[in-house]
Amino acid sequence: MAKVLIIDDEKSVRNSLKDVLEYEKYTIDTAENGVEGLEKIKNEVYDLVLCDIKMPKMDGIDLLDQSLQLYPTLKFIMISGHGNVDTAIDCVRKGAFDYIPKPPDLNKLLITVKNALENKNLKEETTILKNKIHRSKEIVGNSKSIQNIKDTILRVAPTEARILITGQNGTGKELVAQWVHHNSHRAKGPFVEVNCAAIPSELIESELFGHEKGSFTSAVKNRIGKFEQANGGTLFLDEIGDMDAAAQAKVLRALQEGKITRVGGEKDINVDVRVIAATNKNLDYEITRGSFRLDLYHRLSVILIHLPTLNERKEDIPMLTERFCEQICDEYKMPIKQITPRAFELLKAYDWSGNIRELKNVIERLIILSPEKITEAEVEQFAMKSNLSQNKGSLLEVFDRFDRFQEFKDFVEKEFIEFKLQKHSWNVSKTADDIDIQRSHLYNKIEKFELKKNIN
Repeated sequence: MAKVLIIDDEKSVRNSLKDVLEYEKYTIDTAENGVEGLEKIKNEVYDLVLCDIKMPKMDGIDLLDQSLQLYPTLKFIMISGHGNVDTAIDCVRKGAFDYIPKPPDLNKLLITVKNALENKNLKEETTILKNKIHRSKEIVGNSKSIQNIKDTILRVAPTEARILITGQNGTGKELVAQWVHHNSHRAKGPFVEVNCAAIPSELIESELFGHEKGSFTSAVKNRIGKFEQANGGTLFLDEIGDMDAAAQAKVLRALQEGKITRVGGEKDINVDVRVIAATNKNLDYEITRGSFRLDLYHRLSVILIHLPTLNERKEDIPMLTERFCEQICDEYKMPIKQITPRAFELLKAYDWSGNIRELKNVIERLIILSPEKITEAEVEQFAMKSNLSQNKGSLLEVFDRFDRFQEFKDFVEKEFIEFKLQKHSWNVSKTADDIDIQRSHLYNKIEKFELKKNIN
């Protein structure tokens, strides 16, 4: 139960308040003046202080000031028979939760005490939740490549520079964008994400810029787009390489002028947005194909951050594994499971084609299925069998590795083409004939998936 300190120079008041609050099952301590009260606050942990204002040795206002300097979250309810509205305002301004005149109305007192304690608990829970969220968004790893990325983020986050993040699916591009936002001057503003690959081309402009009622068949009311939603904060354009040409042109204008126009609208709307973009595509190649604008690329890529694959930073796997283990066990309300050194070695030897996303899925599987600690045997039984390069596994395990249809299509297409190229000793002409596509198209696929190995 909550512990309450009553500070009042009148013994009768102290005893009356003590009796009432003890009846409500609160733990009560008392002090007869401000000096004694401050000493108790320094030596004990209290959830709430009921404090008189007019007292010998130290008045309640001074006690309030000194106590909150030491313990800013401590709740005070000030009580006085000599106060007025100005006194009440002064107390609240200095940090008191509330002010109650003497003699206190017992019902009002009990309600105020309850509200003060609920407010304290809510703030503590909010702080814990914010710390958990912040911890979950940390970039984990001590490898040289990750340290370089962290250093870059800390340098560029406080600026307004636009950032382009590149890397394979599952490497943590969204996490980097969130970290930039959290460490920027816009941290208190919104962080709005748009997955450009998941939105049909005919809807992407409405999603980004909004629309006016009647601008098209299903536009039954005005809609605010993502640019307006992100005003004062950060807009994360994920999979920017999949955006169509018309939307690219409008995004370019928004970046150049800081203005947007809703679909079907005529009025310019000013927006204050920092844009961070990400892609798993080779934009240089997309530019040569004519599918991505060179001027938009230059606008987006003031700062370039490339994320390594998990296979390129395997020394980070133990740290990532421990973090995922903490998060998942906390989510499932389970004791944290220990991982043996040999299990770590097997995880480091694994071919992580799905990168960090796949690692997290595997750790979740191990936590659920391992009876006690996670050992070499559990890793071999529950993790390694899903590694396609060593054991093809079931179709369900393959499907579970991908969140989006496009990711699955790209994975299957890459595996198929690489298999056929190896079958024909990387002879492009024979492979193209075998799979019935034009040779130039196969070269494009080889470039897209970076399949560069002894091409004849």
